[in-house]
Amino acid sequence: MTELHGTVSGSFEPVRHVVQEHLRGAEVGLSLVVDLDGDRVLDLWGGWRDAARTQPWQRDTITNVWSITKTASSLAALLLVDAGELDVSAPVSRYWPEFAANGKEHVEVRHLLSHTSGVSGLDHPAQLTGLYDVRAAAARMAAQAPWWQPGSASGYHVLNYGHLVGELVYRLTGLSLREFVHQHIAGPLGADFQIGLRDDDVARVADVLTPAVDFDPSVLDHSTVAYRTFTGPSFSAEVANTPAWRAADLGAANGHGNALSVAQILAPVSRAGDAAHGQFLKPATVERIFDEQSNGPDLVSGLHVRWGVGYALADRRTLPWLPGGRIAFWGGWGGSMAIMDLDRRMTISYVMNNMGADILGSARAAAYIRAIYRVLGVGDQS
Repeated sequence: MTELHGTVSGSFEPVRHVVQEHLRGAEVGLSLVVDLDGDRVLDLWGGWRDAARTQPWQRDTITNVWSITKTASSLAALLLVDAGELDVSAPVSRYWPEFAANGKEHVEVRHLLSHTSGVSGLDHPAQLTGLYDVRAAAARMAAQAPWWQPGSASGYHVLNYGHLVGELVYRLTGLSLREFVHQHIAGPLGADFQIGLRDDDVARVADVLTPAVDFDPSVLDHSTVAYRTFTGPSFSAEVANTPAWRAADLGAANGHGNALSVAQILAPVSRAGDAAHGQFLKPATVERIFDEQSNGPDLVSGLHVRWGVGYALADRRTLPWLPGGRIAFWGGWGGSMAIMDLDRRMTISYVMNNMGADILGSARAAAYIRAIYRVLGVGDQS
């Protein structure tokens, strides 16, 4: 029998049963955490690190969390907002003058943070290896013309979100995004989370187990923003297990952590800025997240998304199994989820290695999160 480890407060015991049921099916290895106003009411991990089910998922197992990485990159920007160093309503060019090129002089910081900047990838020719040189790739993005009218709609910044936010961090602090997250977020909050992967940690990484059928962007209309984004550059899920990907500073997609570390990073947002040992963000800074920037079909993902500043906002058209209210969230390709529910001062994080086929969320994520909300007396959101 696949073992599930950890602790669960009594009322959350039904959630454990749901997880155990999925470990007998599609789930291979996972971690799941619920932080309720500083009380870790559920902290589970178990299953296997490998498809052959020979290497147990341990307490300190970490894996590539894909776009949950963006939640940490957004938090880096919010810390600079909190310090008065970054104004989300200012033009990007105030901090990064070169970005004004080719008609982008009116693109604001909030447009980067809400995926509405018009720059959701690299112009052709584009190779994945080109993104590994983050300064050079950011310079190319600064020189491009936008692919749609900035601010008019969202177009998910799949792989370049960290380049854009990271360049602002670098211009303001002299630190790379990876260094800033380590020094000012993961370190102070005691979180085992890193953008990229240190060599010393390779041995405890669970490989990403990729879907049977990978996404093929060639089927898209070549005139669309979606095609330009998914081929600017093209990539496949298997790349997450390569040394070059793991070592890079990709603030959009190569964060490594587990549910506990993701919850530790994001719980201050759920608590309106409060951390376990003092205030991490001012409440007014957290409120900026809920300034809606766009609300409609995303030009890249095709999903209906409400974007706030740095995070998506709850909307049943996006994820019908999330309740309404003051909820900010995002997920990682294949199913991992990070949810900040400010109405309940609750953080939910789910990280796994066996990717599902959906763009955002998965049947497993939905089952766990529904079970969590049922414990709290919130009915089934389906």
